[in-house]
Amino acid sequence: MTNLAVVGAGSWGTALALVLARRGYATRLTGRNAERIAKLAEARENRAYLPGHQFPDCLVPTPDTGAALDNIDFVIVAVPSHALRATLTTLAPHLPTHCGIVWATKGLEPGTAKLPHEVAAETLGPERPLGVLSGPSFADEVAAGLPTAVTVAATDQAFAEHVAMCCHDGAFRVYATTDVAGVGVGGAVKNVLAIAVGFADGLGYRANTRALLITRGLRELTEVGAELGAHADTLTGMAGLGDLLLTCGDDQSRNRRFGLLLAAGRSVEAAEREIGQTVEGVRVAHALYELALARGLDVPIIAEAYQVLYGGRPPAEAAARLMERPFRPPQR
Repeated sequence: MTNLAVVGAGSWGTALALVLARRGYATRLTGRNAERIAKLAEARENRAYLPGHQFPDCLVPTPDTGAALDNIDFVIVAVPSHALRATLTTLAPHLPTHCGIVWATKGLEPGTAKLPHEVAAETLGPERPLGVLSGPSFADEVAAGLPTAVTVAATDQAFAEHVAMCCHDGAFRVYATTDVAGVGVGGAVKNVLAIAVGFADGLGYRANTRALLITRGLRELTEVGAELGAHADTLTGMAGLGDLLLTCGDDQSRNRRFGLLLAAGRSVEAAEREIGQTVEGVRVAHALYELALARGLDVPIIAEAYQVLYGGRPPAEAAARLMERPFRPPQR
């Protein structure tokens, strides 16, 4: 039997472990907090982050990370972007030589603005199979077995297809590609756009405005993607447009809820505390804004989100500035 592991026992890591276990694979779930992992083993569910979803017998929470990685085929790492480099560095000595790494991380590294595949290559070297899993996927719905589609990208097509085969079933559909940059860009940029849509909705703007922001947000996502080497068809697929629609349009999205809280008058710090989990868009907004300034990118929604988060601009003023942008004739 193929042995697989998931590192990161939050809601998303737990949901992915459930997907693999329901496919019949011997799946180990581990994380940095051994005491918490031991509690998962005792309860046979993740009551803190994903309650109500019982673990199949072949899903084994394993407090010892070294033991969890023993003789595995590949490992999925589901941690926030700011923790990815440290997590991969910790895992490296325990990884079998043949073992591939797939990260389910959506964001950019704080301080460097590097995409996750760049962090992974620097940390683990180019010889190890590396891939990314991303797409429109709320953890609770995945855990419940509701129809979901995501994308797995790896520079090695065979590895991408192998991971896709292991994860793919009737409810959890997985598409394989080699566009790791495009999948990474889609997963990062949509979080910032969802914050902007959240505070616009919270201010009382309605469906028309939401459609405007999502559509123009897709243009900004595409501009960033082109600058970072993404393929256009990836950004209009599940890992780009699909994830953007999901994250902007439903209150299961932490980034959208965070934007709603800002519109209600919460400070950035208070809104993050109220969400209670990492809001990736907060850190990504800073990195994207710096990238846009350095490379001359026209990304007004991202820029206004940055000013709300880091410049003290009230959400109402940011929304008004977006609505008041002057007309520009089409570029020919």
